[in-house]
Amino acid sequence: MTALLRVEGLAAGYGPAQVLFDVHLSVAAGEVVALLGRNGMGKTTTISTIMGLLPTRSGMTSFDGRPLTGLPPYLIARAGIGLVPEGRQIFPALSVEENLIATAAPRVGDGQWSLERVYRLFPALAERRKQPGDQLSGGEQQMLAIGRALMTNPRLLILDEATEGLAPLIRDEIWRCLAQLKSEGQSILIVDKHLRALVRLADHHVILEKGNVVWSGTSAALMADPHVAQRYLHV
Repeated sequence: MTALLRVEGLAAGYGPAQVLFDVHLSVAAGEVVALLGRNGMGKTTTISTIMGLLPTRSGMTSFDGRPLTGLPPYLIARAGIGLVPEGRQIFPALSVEENLIATAAPRVGDGQWSLERVYRLFPALAERRKQPGDQLSGGEQQMLAIGRALMTNPRLLILDEATEGLAPLIRDEIWRCLAQLKSEGQSILIVDKHLRALVRLADHHVILEKGNVVWSGTSAALMADPHVAQRYLHV
């Protein structure tokens, strides 16, 4: 499959501290890729660098064949990448509907995301459409963060800690919605700690260890070798 997102030899860090040394990954159109690793191994740094929130020290990132390296975050978002950040970062004083409208961007062709389509995906948001963001539960805020990213009509959806801190029933609802997005052809790059759910959702997995890719393969390959998860994920 032709890569929609391609990351090659990515190196980045914070101040004098280098966190990423040689990260390679790709996401094809319609593919779900999981970025795995223990805490502090570089997952969020990888996403921040892809999105232009951190400068690239070396290597390159491209999207649909066009270089992203060095572009500001708003141009990377306009290129067709929607981010659901760790911590959700919704607008607390805006209502659910205002949060969704604030990021709405048109896209040429079929499959446009609208308020009605987001509400079909997350009926709980429809019931709370006039509620301020800071009055939502953690699970509802995560649904809103996903819906807000979808309203940008992204070709690639990136989720950092997709279900962190959520109750099991809410996690199940998020996984159900992500599976539905996959069935509709949405390309996804996802970070999460729940390996059992990820192996059902993702086509491919990339494991980071100290800022380097130490393993890459399919869900079937990951499940066939339990030593990989034990060594790099402590599962």
